[in-house]
Amino acid sequence: MFDTTRSLIPAAMTVLAMTLSPLAAAAANTLQESIFWKEEVDSGNLPPIDERLPDMPLVVDLEAKGRVLGTPGGTLSTMVTRSKDIRQMVVYGYSRLIGYDENYELKADLLESFENEDNRKFTLRLRPGHKWSDGTPFTAEDFRYWWEDVANNPSLSPAGPPDFLLVDGQPPVITFPDDTTVVLEWTTPNPSFLQTLAQARPPFIYRPSTFLKKYHEKYADPASIAALVDDARVKSWAALHNKLDNMYKYDNHELPTLQPWMNATSGKKIRHIFVRNPYYHRIDSEGVQLPYIDVVEMEIVAAGLVAAKSNAGESDLQGRGLDFRNTSILKKGESEGGNYRTLLWPTGVASQIAIYPNLNYEDDAWRAVLRDVRVRRALSLAIDRQTINQALYFKLAKPGAMTVLPQSPFFDQKLREAWSQYDIEQANALLDKAGLDGRTKDGYRTLPDGRIMEIVIETAGERQEVENALQIITDNWAEIGVKLVMRPLDRDILRNRVYSGTTMAAVWFGWDNGIPQVYTSPAYLAPTDQVFFAWPKWGQYYQTGGEAGEPPDLPEAQRLMELVSEWEHATTDDQRAAAWREMLEIHADQVYGIGTLAEAPQPIVVNRQLRNVPEKGMWAWDPGAHFGIHRPDEFFFENGG
Repeated sequence: MFDTTRSLIPAAMTVLAMTLSPLAAAAANTLQESIFWKEEVDSGNLPPIDERLPDMPLVVDLEAKGRVLGTPGGTLSTMVTRSKDIRQMVVYGYSRLIGYDENYELKADLLESFENEDNRKFTLRLRPGHKWSDGTPFTAEDFRYWWEDVANNPSLSPAGPPDFLLVDGQPPVITFPDDTTVVLEWTTPNPSFLQTLAQARPPFIYRPSTFLKKYHEKYADPASIAALVDDARVKSWAALHNKLDNMYKYDNHELPTLQPWMNATSGKKIRHIFVRNPYYHRIDSEGVQLPYIDVVEMEIVAAGLVAAKSNAGESDLQGRGLDFRNTSILKKGESEGGNYRTLLWPTGVASQIAIYPNLNYEDDAWRAVLRDVRVRRALSLAIDRQTINQALYFKLAKPGAMTVLPQSPFFDQKLREAWSQYDIEQANALLDKAGLDGRTKDGYRTLPDGRIMEIVIETAGERQEVENALQIITDNWAEIGVKLVMRPLDRDILRNRVYSGTTMAAVWFGWDNGIPQVYTSPAYLAPTDQVFFAWPKWGQYYQTGGEAGEPPDLPEAQRLMELVSEWEHATTDDQRAAAWREMLEIHADQVYGIGTLAEAPQPIVVNRQLRNVPEKGMWAWDPGAHFGIHRPDEFFFENGG
């Protein structure tokens, strides 16, 4: 399974120790072999620790972060609710070329270092001697293979290179000066490039080329690859390559990885096992290779069982599948001798529950109604956010419109308050001015064509808090003559309906990134992606270069697109900040997404013996990767688990 080739790394480590910082030098001179892999090392199936680490491993100063040195060992249990969510191990592992630290600053991780020249030229320097989990070298060839043989191969990537690498429609020039250097250069700035590398879902601009070349027509023997295609029962070598090249899905246990834990389970299972990566690049200041925890066991359970199983002590670390309504039962179990603590972390989304009227809805009459900003403002004014906060979060959340959080430099309390005060009188007046003054005998308003003003809001059916909030909003909207009908659906079905224009309105979280900084791309505030449920067709138009969807035809949305371009071509932080602020003001004024509450507490269940888990972390998808930014590879069980 492992490469047994010996190298001269021990001598190199000795030389490096004389040039590294005292902390790194001490760690390099005191490397400790993992007990978990000792038998493999003793039998010769795995090289010793000094031959598995990069020449310059990333040395983690835990004490500087207010953490303690850990004890290796143990198995961590956690849960997800869908088979596909084993990909959370890539999210939680958060091994990135460049990643956010605990202060949301971008730092080299897999990379030894990087250089940014005016956001046009980026030089990525790899760690010499770094290896994939199967022991093969991680070098610039893995980047070249992806760029030339995958991203620009029509059979594997019919749409061409990913959008984030295109600036004004043009790709970068990528060169590979040596085995540890990759240079990407654009003629105009690409200011969001580095932050894209740090995403919860990484873009993976590299591949394990040694492994995948066996399945590529350019490198593999035709007869061999034909046999592999036949055995896999797929149509072509490209289909086989794409099936195996699933670094984010993480369901191919044979595919090498750079994450802290590698998948050791094949096929669909109820429990998936992930074991420590013997070639992982991080160590602590005493020379102990991370991750501290040997094994992660991920169980797939029904969504409704996560809280009960957590209460029963069946999870050592749990956030997904829990919401605030579970807090009381979790606290009760904790007080009755449960071997866990229940922490409450603030969430990082712009709004915990947001309603998105679909401006691209297929019904022409309804589309005209939903595009009238007076209607969206009225619907927002007619929500009793204080009651929702009291009923769902015991007043621990912050009521208001959808905007960024106070941790962002762009936060403005006026934007949070915009059209978010509970004002039935003003809401009624706005609807009357919008021409929706007809009424049925039951008091409901009617559209100009005589139909009842019945707004069908579709949900993913996964969060009880959403249903509870919509029940309150149903009563609120009845006061302004609007009938609300809630329709729970499967998440994938909901998305497909929204994208096709068959959904009138949908509920989801607010923007994932509620704490943007000046370097954060504001593209998610503009119609650049179908995932923003208010304008799926506009997003499709941008994503496909006009081949699908519809172009934005409202002036405010068009202005958002102009501002994204201004941000992308800006040369100063002041210019980027100005673009951000104007975009946020447009959203506050136009109410594309009707926010309800922000900073809602997220329960986090933590085994009492699990250490280095922050008491006050941030539960955010991006930036943050949920647990990822808090570095689970540094978590450990007291006494080794």
